Parts: sequence; C-alpha cells; structure tokens
Amino acid sequence: MVTTAVPARLDRLPWSRWHWMIVIGLGTVWILDGLEVTTVGNIASRLSEEGSGLAITSTQVTGLAAALYVAGACSGALFFGWLTDRYGRKKLFMVTLAVYLAATAMTALSFSAWWFFLFRFLTGFGIGGEYAAINSAIDELIPSKYRGRVDLIINGSYWLGAVGGALLSIVMLNTDYFPKDLGWRLTFALGVVLGLVILLVRRHVPESPRWQFIHGHGEDADRLVGSVEREIEEQRHEKLPPPAGEITIHERKSIGFGLIAKTVFRSYPKRAVLGLSLFIGQAFLYNAITFGFGAILTTFYDVESGQTGYYFAVIAAGNFVGPLVLGKLFDTIGRRIMIAATYIVPGILLFITAWLFDRGSLNATTLTACWCVVLFFASAGASSAYLTVSEVFPMETRAMAIAFFYAVGTAVGGISGPLIFADLTESGVPRDTALAFCIGAGLMCAAGIVAAFLAVNAEQRSLEDIARPLSQTEETVGGTKQ
Repeated sequence: MVTTAVPARLDRLPWSRWHWMIVIGLGTVWILDGLEVTTVGNIASRLSEEGSGLAITSTQVTGLAAALYVAGACSGALFFGWLTDRYGRKKLFMVTLAVYLAATAMTALSFSAWWFFLFRFLTGFGIGGEYAAINSAIDELIPSKYRGRVDLIINGSYWLGAVGGALLSIVMLNTDYFPKDLGWRLTFALGVVLGLVILLVRRHVPESPRWQFIHGHGEDADRLVGSVEREIEEQRHEKLPPPAGEITIHERKSIGFGLIAKTVFRSYPKRAVLGLSLFIGQAFLYNAITFGFGAILTTFYDVESGQTGYYFAVIAAGNFVGPLVLGKLFDTIGRRIMIAATYIVPGILLFITAWLFDRGSLNATTLTACWCVVLFFASAGASSAYLTVSEVFPMETRAMAIAFFYAVGTAVGGISGPLIFADLTESGVPRDTALAFCIGAGLMCAAGIVAAFLAVNAEQRSLEDIARPLSQTEETVGGTKQ
C-alpha cells in the first residue's frame, strides 16, 4: 500500500515542451491511420481497373476490404487493450506501431485479392491496438485543464493524414508518372516510411506515471514526474505550486477481465450506455460513408478516379478544423453540452444533405461542401467519443474500456456499414445512397440525445475524481478522505 501525489502533480503542471513531445510522439499515428484509410478509399477505382496488377473490384475494396480492416481494428483493440493495462502503455504503443508497419509493407506487395484482404485485416489489427494504448497514455499524461482539447485535436489529426492521403493519391494514380500497377503500391510504401519516422520519435515518450504507481513502479513514477517538474521550473524560472492532494492505493500487477466487466457495467451502467451510443453513432457515419465517398463521386457525378483526391482533401481539412476550433469549448462550456451538440447538429445537417442528394439538387462540388460542414461538427463529436470512454472509468480499466467500446461500436457501424453502403452505392440509385446517409444521421442524433442526458461533466477534473481508482483505499490523507 502506497501514498502518492503523482496524479495531482501531473494535473497542476503548466503546458511545456514535455507535453508537446507527448502530443507529437503519440498524435502522429492518427495521421498514419487517416493516410491509410483515405488512400484505400481513393485507389479503389484504380485497383479495379485492368492492368492494376490485382484482380479485385471497387466494391470489394470499399466493402469487404474496408470491413476486414475495421474487423482487424476491433480485434486488435481488444487484444492489445488487455496487454496495455497489464504491461504498460509505452511497450504496447511501440508494438502496435510495428505491427501496423509490417502489415502495410506487405499490403504494398499484394499479388492477389486474398493477400490484400489478409493484410488489410492485419493493418487494422495494429491500428486498433494503437487506439487503446495511445488514448490511455494521452489522458494520463496531459493536465486536466487541457485534457479535453488535446485529446480532441490529437484524435482529429487523423484528418491531416486524410488530406495527405487524398493529395498523395492524385500523384500516385497519375499514369504520366507511374504505371497502373506501381503507383498504388508506392502509396503504401510511403506510409511505411512515415511510420518508421514516428517510431523513432515515439521512443522518447515516457510510460504513464499513473500506470507505474498502481503496478508496483512507484519509485519510477516519482522520478519521472520529478524530472519533468525540474525541467519546467528551469524553463519558467519559478517554483511550481504544491500539489492539491494525495491518494493511497494498493499496488497491483494486473486486473482480471471479470473485475473490469463488473466495474464498467455494474458500477457505471449509464456511462457504459453513453460510450456505446457515441461509438456506434460516429462509427456508422464515418465508416459507412467516407469509405465510399470516392465511389459516390465516380458513380453519380462521373468524376475520374484520379481526381477524387481533390474533393476528399477538402472534406478532410474540414474534419481537422472542427476539433481544432471547437476543442477548447469542451474544457470551458463543458462536456455534456458540447458532446450533445456535436452529434445532433451534424445529424440534422446530414438529413438535409440526404434530401438534397435524393432530389438531384447537388453536384460533386456542392455535395463536397455539404459534407465539409457536416463533418466539421461530426469530427469533434467522434473525437469526443474516445475522450469520454478514456476518462469516465477507473484507471485500471481504461485501456480495456477504450478497446471494448471502440470494438463493439465500430463493429456495429464499421463492419456492417461499409458492406451495406457499398451495395447501396453500387446500385447507382440516388435514393439508395440517401438512405445510407439517413441511417448515419439518425444514429448520430440518437447518440446526441443520449449524451444530453448521460454525459459526465468531466471538464478540468482529475481522472481520479471522475472515476475512483479500483486500487484506491478509504484511508484519509492530509485531513481529506481520498
């Protein structure tokens, strides 16, 4: 049993170069994910063309391959989430990135459809593990004052990768530069190169001190936080204020699945409903619709496959600007109002877009403009789903909670969504595609209503205050029950 002030010491730190290192080291993988998903969506038409070197249809790429990628991500989140809570954040976010790199490299070497499908699954397996490990580390290392906006912006950086993937596909699919059977392979290869650079940067990101003191590494946690405090005091030329309090905990080596499930569903049933609602709503919207955006442009508006990247780059930019502009409001106005608003508003706007699309009132440019506005709000909402499940459950269950809600929510919307949407888009009937828009809009609005009633007011509060650690005792420290 140990008494520690590590959580309070971390939360009272001012923003510093150390925090920027964490943001860069951990947040850059979302750029990779965005690059990965967008690249595949934009090269779908090219892969299905004769001479691509791969016997596969566009529907298989945006449907089956997309579903397998998401299935891999769900599986990887659960598998690596358990390992993250057991062996630490740092070890696992190095391992998961290595898995992603290897699978992406093998995708570039695809010679048949089954090989492409296999390594799309394994690429998702690595990315899913990243979600659990990295979101755990972000919330445990970032001070409570900045946690909401930083979490949203880091998750939103996915769309910087999407911009890069969209623009990269324009160059790589240009047959004036690369043959049909080479350009798309080089696109995956460049993703591997970027991932290797991130791997080198990430070596300097520390283990979570919160994980360390609970798992019997209290001295390491004290040393790490102490070194950061000294560094910040030297930079600012002033002493830091004393921490707000201490907690007393029983050190543990691991937490069993049974205790995790009991904690999440018995102790926090309303929070469990909230997490599932948020993930299902955003997963269906994004995985069902953005995976097939290139197919919509080519099917309904006769946009050439090599030009879809321009349209998607605009949408991706709108997605990134959303969390960037709205993120601070989650820490000031508050979680409940902002989460509900960033689900309900885009849902309503998406209904309007579906109506205009069905009437034939839109062209490629105006549809892109509509989507840009919808996703400006929806991107902040989707990022808030990860923020919510990573901060409203006890620390010992955090990675597994993220993994579970991501896996279940994404499986419902992310596996069934692309399969349904690929068929609806392939029909070439506007009403079928409008129906997919309406399903996504309805689920987003429903999740927003749930958030309006069940969201937790977690803004600027310590993680230990939002959800008491399972290892914390009832002892009194410094005159206050901790």
